[in-house]
This record gives sequence, structure tokens and C-alpha cells, in this order.
Amino acid sequence: MLKLDFHPSGRHFLQIPGPSPVPDRILRAMSLPTIDHRGPEFGALGRELLDKIRQVFKTQQPVVIYPASGTGAWEAALVNTLSAGDRVLMFETGHFATLWEKMARRLGLEPEFIGLPGYEGWRRGVQADLIEQRLKADGNHSIKAVCVVHNETSTGVTSDIAAVRRAIDAAKHPALLLVDTISGLACADYQHDAWGVDVTISGSQKGLMLPPGISFNAVSEKAIEASRSAKLPKSFWAWDEILELNRSGYWPYTPNTNLLYGLNEALDMLLEEGLDHVFARHQRWALGVRTAVETWGLEVQCQEPSVYSPVLTGVVMPDGVDADEVRSLIYRRFDLSLGTGLGKAKGKMFRIGHLGDCNDLTLIATLGGCEAGLKMCGVSLKGSGVLAALDYFAANPLDEAR
Repeated sequence: MLKLDFHPSGRHFLQIPGPSPVPDRILRAMSLPTIDHRGPEFGALGRELLDKIRQVFKTQQPVVIYPASGTGAWEAALVNTLSAGDRVLMFETGHFATLWEKMARRLGLEPEFIGLPGYEGWRRGVQADLIEQRLKADGNHSIKAVCVVHNETSTGVTSDIAAVRRAIDAAKHPALLLVDTISGLACADYQHDAWGVDVTISGSQKGLMLPPGISFNAVSEKAIEASRSAKLPKSFWAWDEILELNRSGYWPYTPNTNLLYGLNEALDMLLEEGLDHVFARHQRWALGVRTAVETWGLEVQCQEPSVYSPVLTGVVMPDGVDADEVRSLIYRRFDLSLGTGLGKAKGKMFRIGHLGDCNDLTLIATLGGCEAGLKMCGVSLKGSGVLAALDYFAANPLDEAR
């Protein structure tokens, strides 16, 4: 039986799709002394990072920062734009889309959940044509918002958000577009303004490489206008007071000061590297991991190559193999954490995260632990995914030019 004081030698391999490993540079920034959150030094910090975070969301509009998890930012997006009884169209792509729908219902909204049926629906991205059809049928415009997940962390699917905006526009429907990119931001390209998103939700513990505890709402002018008449109760989540005080770099409550130090450092790291390079790096890692999975002869959870996630890869087990047992053995024997299957994917697959403080050798070691664990659990593999990934990384170096 695993003891609670289990501390093996060496560094733990945290290869879940978030929280992601935190770079030492960010940890050092977070260790700086706490300062007065009403003093001039903090105001300068606030103004600086509020400007930088807009660059990552690719927006000229405000980004609201909360001392909360991504779940809090989900709630903030809903309560700032909607009223009790409002109808909301939500698309089911996986476990986190399901949790967001549950939250909407608990808040007194009337969500309508659409998507492809059964477990297979969790292996594909948002079907924009289904959204367009439903909105065209809503002649009296009773649907007030469309909610979709950009990168579904439970399945490894990155949906086409620009296609969703085109679908809403083609239906000539005024619904707001609310998008969860909690695990997609700073790993996969995301364009809040260009894609016509009204509220974008994200969090700190994925591509931003921070510990959990910060979340975001990037908001359009249309969303801010909707917030002026939205009737759902809100106080802590309310945008108006936050946006007003943000003008001078402050917040209407005590912010999580040291996490903001870390956020500022993370933004510097991303912008110094260049976002296009960051995205290419994640795509390359994802290709290397998928090469390993295909060489093993196993299925990738996502069944649409056009929407493979650069953030994580879901590995589907053969019939009769419990993915959680495989994952548990790998943890015990190799001190390697992998993501569990969630909801409809429970026991069917495990998830390999390739984000955060990571590099080629991190992933080679991760794939080595997976390959050994699969063999120890009696899974028959067609070939060595480790060698295939090594060959892929060696033959496809990432251009270091800035």
C-alpha cells in the first residue's frame, strides 16, 4: 500500500495536463517579499501585467483577473452577462463542457446541451454546423449566449472557435459567444478579438506555467454592455468595480500578490520567446507524443486530426485494459503522474500533458515510463514509441530563430 510519506529520489514527473510544472524562474519571482497592494509599486506592477496579458489573449479589450480557479472565471462569465431563466446553448465536447453546463443550471439559467451522441462525441471537436442550425431555428432570439470549450482538457481536442463565430454570424443571431480556453491559452493560438469572442475564460495553471489560483475573463464591448443589464447576483465577480480600479493598476479586494509576481514573469517569458514560437513548440511536442502512441499501435482519443490538441494527448487502452490501473502502476513504479480519464472516458484512456516547464527529454522520459508501464500491465505494443519519438525529435528540430 502506498504510504502518505512516499518521497522517492529524483524529481517527480508531473505530466498531467495541468497544473503544469512551474519553471524555476517563475518560482523565484513568486518568492519575492510581499508588497503593499495599495502602494505605488504595486500599481505599476498591475498596469504592466494588465497590458501584457492582453497580448497573450490577442485583444485590445480589458482582461479581468481574479484570485480564483478557472471554475470561478466560468461563473464570472455567466453572472456578468446573463439573467435568471436565460437560455444558453452549450456544446458537449467532454467533461469540462459538462461541468460548465451543470454550473449554468445551478445558477438558474436554462442551458441547452447539444453535441454528438455518446462517448464518440467526446472524441471530436465542436460541430459549428449544429450550432448554426440551432440558432437559425431560434427565430425569436431567446438564446442569449453560446458557450463552447476551446481546448477540452478531458479529451485532447482543440475546437475551431473562428468557425463557431462564423456559424453565429451566418445565423444572423445576436447571442454572445463565451469560450473556455483554460487549458488552451499560451499553448495553442487564441485570438479573442479576431475570432469575435465576447468573453474568454482562462486560468493560470496550464500554458501560463503558474500554480493554480489566478483566472481570467477577457471581455468585449458587447459583453460589457450586456453586463449593465444582467440580473444574476454578483458581487465579488462583478466586472464594473474591477475594471474601474484596474485603470490605475489596483483591485477592489486584496489580490494574490505573489502569484501576480509570477504571472508577470510568465508573461515576460512568453513574450520574449514569441507566441508563434511557443505555439510551434507545443505542436512539435504533440506530434512527437502522437508518433509514439501510433507506434505503440494504440488509438489517440481525438478522432479528428484537424483538431488534435497541442496541450495533451489522450491514449486509449485496448478493450479489457483499465487505464486507471495502468496509470496507477506507472505512478508507483516511476513517480510519473498522468491524467486520468474523466466522465465518459473514465477507465478508457489516460492523458499525457506536454506543456509547462517541459522539453524533449522530459517527454522522452515520460514516454519511457508509459511504455514500460504498458508492458508491465500486459498491453501488447507493436513497436517502441520511445524510439519513434526520439527519431521524430531528432529529425525535426525546432527552429530557434527569433
